[in-house]
Amino acid sequence: MFDFFRKYNKFAMFFLFLLIIPSFVLFGVERYTELNRGGDSVATVDGQAITRPEWDAQHRNEADRLRQQMPGVDPAMLDSDAARYATLERMVRDRVLVAAASKANLTVSDMAVRLAAEDRGVKNFRNAKGELDEGAFRLGVGMTPDQFARAVRAELTTQQVLAGVTVTALASQAQADVALNAIYDQREVQVARFSPKDFAAKVSVSDADLEAYYKAHSAQFQAPEQASIEYIVLDLDAAKKGVAVSDAELKAYYEQNKERFGTKEERRASHILITAAKDAPAAEREKAKAKAEQLLAEVRKAPASFGDLARKNSQDPGSAEKGGELDFVTRGAMVKPFEDAVFAMKKGEISNVVESEFGYHIIRLDEVKPAVVPPFEQVRAQIENDVRTQQATQEFAKAAETMSDLVYQQADSLQPAADKLKLTIQKASGVTRTPAPDAKGALASRNFLSALFAPESLDRKHNTEAIEIGSNQLASGRVTQYAPARALPFAEVKNKVRDLLVAERAAALAKADGEAKLAAWQANAAGASLGAPIVLSRAQAQSQAPALIEAALRADGAKLPAWVGVDLGNDGYAVMRVNKDVPRPASPAGVQQQERAQLAQATGGAEAAAYYEVLKDRLKVKILVPRPVESVAGGARS
Repeated sequence: MFDFFRKYNKFAMFFLFLLIIPSFVLFGVERYTELNRGGDSVATVDGQAITRPEWDAQHRNEADRLRQQMPGVDPAMLDSDAARYATLERMVRDRVLVAAASKANLTVSDMAVRLAAEDRGVKNFRNAKGELDEGAFRLGVGMTPDQFARAVRAELTTQQVLAGVTVTALASQAQADVALNAIYDQREVQVARFSPKDFAAKVSVSDADLEAYYKAHSAQFQAPEQASIEYIVLDLDAAKKGVAVSDAELKAYYEQNKERFGTKEERRASHILITAAKDAPAAEREKAKAKAEQLLAEVRKAPASFGDLARKNSQDPGSAEKGGELDFVTRGAMVKPFEDAVFAMKKGEISNVVESEFGYHIIRLDEVKPAVVPPFEQVRAQIENDVRTQQATQEFAKAAETMSDLVYQQADSLQPAADKLKLTIQKASGVTRTPAPDAKGALASRNFLSALFAPESLDRKHNTEAIEIGSNQLASGRVTQYAPARALPFAEVKNKVRDLLVAERAAALAKADGEAKLAAWQANAAGASLGAPIVLSRAQAQSQAPALIEAALRADGAKLPAWVGVDLGNDGYAVMRVNKDVPRPASPAGVQQQERAQLAQATGGAEAAAYYEVLKDRLKVKILVPRPVESVAGGARS
């Protein structure tokens, strides 16, 4: 019964994953060549423009992130017009939510930002003392700690904009019944299919018919423009191979970063918090401190009562109901006075009253997980890769500049750049403006192909500039031979024309025969030749076409049995007798509750989408580039 929900929940989760990829970051990827497309606006939000260079940079950033997360992803999919447009829509959404949060004066506490940042991996870049290795952080995350903190704050802030809509969504029993009945309503039907292939032998076409069809559908018989090219690719792996690293360098790196290769010390504590804002009047803070001192005295007398006292008195809503218990933390995760106390205590010890910006804490250290640092030889391979990558990044930047200069200065040949940088000149034929379905590397990059098919490249056969085709990847190419788009001669496509025309006429014969049978069987049901009865629903399609299922469920239930004809297009025609409604099996109570929860989630999503459209209208959002219409990319390569 839940196949339908499971199927579409996976789709929804994938869509939401794409939707919530954080876009509030500054881009750490350097552009090694000047690819300025101008500052033209592609969208506006609340009077503020999103420029084409911003769009390009954001899409590169997202594509690089997805390549790292899913190494097997098709590069052509990431670089498609649809993917680029989806990036722009996400940028617009982010700007809308940021503007809405600003206008609503929504804020997030520093503590919440700090904890969220730690959960997102910041703690992995801290040493045993809790100090952040900023160099390793920038290398691993692609931004500075301040930039990352701003990104997290923006994400948490904007989540509040839609949270009030999504978390309060409810699905009443009446709503649940309507929605679930649409999915699970069942009807028993019998179907007779009229397939075009059964009528193909009855179709007779002349050469004149074929030529007429060819002329009427000339757009179907075009050979796209194609080019033979040669190109070079500079990437980080090539730069890494030329880097030599000594044992002394590796051991020095290990000593400086050994905490990164193991686990940091973690501590778990419980606390009782009496809140007092740091800017509160002195009398108010003294009162809070006195309350904390009183509770400390009670804890000292009866340490086992700590949990009960926390539940009754602690003003930290996140931990009070759990007896003050907090999660494991590493250094740098909490405010400094609290952290200093926790990491100075012994297991089971109870602190004095600790003052922080949030108020006054009584802390008990519950558990300690000591740091574990693996020996050098165990992590040598990882260290060598890290050091090579760092040095190769520097070498790549230099090589990228050299490549950009050489392909421009000696525009009629790639050989000088290939010789200087020790790159292989690769060749491909049958290249088109859009990537072939199985294209990889440079040939999967729309930016690279666009540069190849630019007028200067086609007319003068000059090198393209160095084009960024991926993370730390540049390519330059030149067209060696070009064939413009042309109409394929009738003689060359005659067999294809014949197949298409015969299929079209066979489908028409199938439809005509099906309509005749429908009329006859409506008049005399006893003469009908139908298949065995089957039970259909939107959740159980029984391998039937969606159009047939919809027709079965839309038939007037007060007039069953009913005869229905369904045009299946190129698949012919179907005549169906809708016999009767079939009761939906009753769901167990637990299943019904789960269904209601899923519907509430879907309702929340729908309400959030509707509210987002309201925000777009209020903020006068305009997307200034057309939504792409995806088509099948052609072309061959070798």
